[in-house]
Formats: sequence, structure tokens, C-alpha cells
Amino acid sequence: MLAVQTISSAWLLILVSGCLEILFSICLKYSDGFNKPLYSIIAIVSAALSLWLMSLSLKLIPIGTAYAVWAGIGAAGTAIVGLLMFGESVSMLRLVAISMVIIGIVMLQLFA
Repeated sequence: MLAVQTISSAWLLILVSGCLEILFSICLKYSDGFNKPLYSIIAIVSAALSLWLMSLSLKLIPIGTAYAVWAGIGAAGTAIVGLLMFGESVSMLRLVAISMVIIGIVMLQLFA
């Protein structure tokens, strides 16, 4: 079992967990409604790993902070991937909104 003994290791788990959340979102899109087995399996496994790693971080980080950072990484990361990989529309307001999410994540880490 993975042991979380330091606050920095807990934050690292949240970072990895958030990245797995991004992978989950990408594979969910490519799974075509769970009709493509490989992408479907990767989506399910990455979602499960993401939740498991985030749950381990809760031993040292308050749940509200951990969840907000985890969800923020997933949301901002997925939005950025949408812009870069899927050609989603880019507007100044959208970039400002993504930046605000990222700033919020950093502030939560600094003041947790």
C-alpha cells in the first residue's frame, strides 16, 4: 500500500491524480460513448486511479482543499487540452477563466 507521510507527497499525489483526471477526460472523448474498448478501459482505469490517489492525499490535506485542487487541475487541464488537441474555440474571456482556475489552485496550495 502506498504510504503518504509528508505534505509534499500528498500534494504530489493530488497533482498526479489531477493529471489522471485529464487523461480520463481525453479517453472519454475518444471512447465514442464507450464504444471503443481500448479508450474505454483507459478511461475507467485512469478515473479509478485518480480517485484512489486523491483519497490517499486526504490523510494529510483537508478534503475541501484537496477536492478543489484536484477538480481544478482536471477542469483547467481538460480545457487546455480541448483548446490544443480538439480545436475548441479560443477567446480572451475563456483564457481569463482558465487562468483564474489555475490561480485559485495555486492559492489553495499556498494557504492550505
